[in-house]
Amino acid sequence: MIQRCYLEITNICNLDCAFCAKTKRTKALMSGEQFEQLTDKLQGKIQFLYFHLMGEPCLHPQLADFVTRAKEKGFTPVITTNGTRLSQRQDLIAAKAYKIQISLHAHEGNLDEKILMQNTDNVSSENAALDNYIEQVVCFAKAAAQQGTLIILRLWNQGGYESLNDKILQLLAQQLPQPWTERHDGWKLCENIYLEYDRIFQWPDSEREALPDPQFFCYALRNQIGVLVDGSVVPCCLDHEGDIVLGNLFEQELEDILASPRARALYEAFSQHRAVEDLCCRCGYAKINKQYRQ
Repeated sequence: MIQRCYLEITNICNLDCAFCAKTKRTKALMSGEQFEQLTDKLQGKIQFLYFHLMGEPCLHPQLADFVTRAKEKGFTPVITTNGTRLSQRQDLIAAKAYKIQISLHAHEGNLDEKILMQNTDNVSSENAALDNYIEQVVCFAKAAAQQGTLIILRLWNQGGYESLNDKILQLLAQQLPQPWTERHDGWKLCENIYLEYDRIFQWPDSEREALPDPQFFCYALRNQIGVLVDGSVVPCCLDHEGDIVLGNLFEQELEDILASPRARALYEAFSQHRAVEDLCCRCGYAKINKQYRQ
C-alpha cells in the first residue's frame, strides 16, 4: 500500500503567492462522478488521501462531501489549505477530516495584499488583513479540533518569507493562550492544534539548470503519488505541471501505471541514488533527501 496520494480536486487558487510554483495547466474542478471513479481505483491501495497538489481545495463546493466519501471508502482524508476560505466552509467541521493543514505563510508570501483582503471577511484596511485572517483561522481551528480533527498551522517559510512570523505568533497567543508545549518541529498550542515550522524549499522546474550534485533520493512511488485534476498520475506532489505523467487513472489501473517502464525506471534509479527524469535533476527537495534510504 502506498502511504499518500495527493489528489488534485482543483488546480484553481484564489491567491498568487511568491513561494508557489503555480501551474499553466487548464483550470478545472473535479466533478463528483470523476472523484468517485478515481477513488474507486485508489481504494485499498492508498492510506492517506491528501486533497491538494496545486490549487485551493476550499474553492471546491463538494469538498466536504468528498471528505465524507473518502472516509466511507477507507481513506484517511487530509486537507491542505491557505486558510482564506475557512470561515465560509463550516461544512468541513462536520465532515471531520483526519487532519487540516493551514499554511499561515500564505499571507506574507502573497504577491498582492489586495487579493488577500478580498479573500478575508470583514477587512476594512490592509493593517487589519492579518489580524482578521488569523482570527478566522483560529475560530475555525478551535471548532474543528473539538470535533477531533488535527489542525496543523504551518509556517513553512524558514529562510524566506518570515518577517511576519513574530506578529503571527502574537496573534495566535491572543487566541490560544500560552504556555504552549514545545515539540521538535514547533509547538502544541492546545488539544489537537499544532504550530509547525519548516524550511522554505525550491520547487523543481524543468527550465532551471540541473543541480551539480548527481546524488538524489526521493520517496516518489515508494510512499507517495500524485493524481492531477485530469486523472494524470505523477510520481510526487511537486510535479506541478505534470512533467512526469506515468499514465491516466481514468483510463488505466493504478497497478499497470506503477508497473510501466517509465515508473519502474524512476523507482529503481532512486534506489541507486540517481535521478533519471529531467525534472528530478532540478529538484532541491530530492537532493536534500539523498541521505535517506528506503
